[in-house]
Amino acid sequence: MTGKAEELPKKIKSIRQHLKLSQEELAHKLGVSFTSVNRWENGQTKPSKLARKQLEALCKECGYEMPVLL
Repeated sequence: MTGKAEELPKKIKSIRQHLKLSQEELAHKLGVSFTSVNRWENGQTKPSKLARKQLEALCKECGYEMPVLL
């Protein structure tokens, strides 16, 4: 993984930390498994379009301007 592909896991982790959530808490709020969030942050997989939309909605709900995800 190089360049822009490395940015996505960092952005997801940054969003989660800004929202002051654990991986488990974020997973619960998005309706996905802890393993999914963990894999996103480790760069093993990418969130689905639905998960990205849910993450965007969560950020809006919390008043946080989400960075653009790749």
